[in-house]
Amino acid sequence: MLRLKPGITAKLFLAVLATAVFVVMAMTLAAQWSFSRGFLGYINELAGERLEAARPRIVQAYLAHGASWDFVRNDRPRWFRLFRPAVGADELQSSLANPGARQPSDLTGALLRATLLDAEMQFVVGHPDVRPQSPRWPLQVNGTTVGWVAIAPFETVSAAGDVRFAQSQFRASWTMGAVSVLLAALIALWAARALLRPVRQVAEATHRLAAGDYATRVDMASHDEVGQLARDFNRLAVALERNEQMRRDFMADISHELRTPLGVLNGELEALEDGVRPMTRQSLHSLQAEVATLNKLVCDLYDLSLADAGAMTHRPVPVDLAGVLQASLASFRSRLAEAGIALELRLDARALVVAADARRLGQLFGNLLENAVRYTDAGGTLRVAARCEGSAVVVEFCDSAPGVAPEHLPRLFDRFYRVEASRNRASGGAGLGLAISRRIVEAHHGEISAHASVLGGLCIAMRFALLAADASQQGGPA
Repeated sequence: MLRLKPGITAKLFLAVLATAVFVVMAMTLAAQWSFSRGFLGYINELAGERLEAARPRIVQAYLAHGASWDFVRNDRPRWFRLFRPAVGADELQSSLANPGARQPSDLTGALLRATLLDAEMQFVVGHPDVRPQSPRWPLQVNGTTVGWVAIAPFETVSAAGDVRFAQSQFRASWTMGAVSVLLAALIALWAARALLRPVRQVAEATHRLAAGDYATRVDMASHDEVGQLARDFNRLAVALERNEQMRRDFMADISHELRTPLGVLNGELEALEDGVRPMTRQSLHSLQAEVATLNKLVCDLYDLSLADAGAMTHRPVPVDLAGVLQASLASFRSRLAEAGIALELRLDARALVVAADARRLGQLFGNLLENAVRYTDAGGTLRVAARCEGSAVVVEFCDSAPGVAPEHLPRLFDRFYRVEASRNRASGGAGLGLAISRRIVEAHHGEISAHASVLGGLCIAMRFALLAADASQQGGPA
């Protein structure tokens, strides 16, 4: 049987409400305990004050009756009258002579709880239950203790007025506690809904995004942590949408790039098989060119996969960058000449020694030269420069028209990205060369960027750390 688990809103509401209930109950019980102890202590304190005021009258009565307690032994009415406030002896005698005189009210119950003990702590009159812990006061005559007055302390509220007062206080405490719990429940409900509403929006948007709706966005203007979560979600959605579009473009581009040479190969082989085309050196060269195109595409994809996994192989050793650059240019001179592109080479007179893998540098320069051959108009110019700038070597590949619009520059190094979207353009490639170039530069801890060229086209600039002369000598030849 499926059990429904409470959501985060219910959990937060219950947590806040339970905390509030616990705090209110603890405060109410503590207030009741404090009130009970304080109220009883207050009553006992008042009773002690009343006994303290009656001690002189009790001693006077003791002396007036021959320094003996027999006059009051087991005579509770007379004992009670001794507690009546009296200032002088006349009033004392009047009190003793007039048993029916009205006594002032005793709200503390001290009369009923008071006990008279003689000097030997023997019971004389009053409350019969005298406990060892009961507070007691001495009755002294000329410094000699002739008796004791003890009082049984209040341990619970028993008088009807006191009980009513205590009950009213308890009812008020529990009423305030109930109101506090109700307010806490309302606040907890509001907090759970208000605070978790944006989280719920992000959760719902996440479900739609996971289902493939990459256009999902969360509209939230708050500047707290939830707002930051929403902004991060939107950036994630944008990245996923772009990656999905790139994936689709890649599938279309790569299928086209593979279909073209495979179609040519299939047609050439069928023509050879049917005898339509003779087996000549030219036909073999055509087949070999298509195979080379396929091989380069597969190798580029393999290099990108290695770079993404952080496993691109390279062995950095001290390398003369100018020598690698001249070797790459030498292999492309004929193609540049066939395309009608003039080549300009500007090398710094100082040694351009960097820690690099010469094979990977050759691949990097080859990709950039291939890009220049494909996208530079005939009659244009390619200027290659390498120079020292402080502790770095700067290499630039700048070509002439056509240029690249500024909005395309930040994405030139993305895989499968091409400024020319048409797959029918003769010069269009798979869009992997610059992506691989960036991975090679980053593997050598360098930097690569693209900006407009002064010649009217595109300029690719790279920076590599320059090795000191002594370090290059210790490393040996490249």
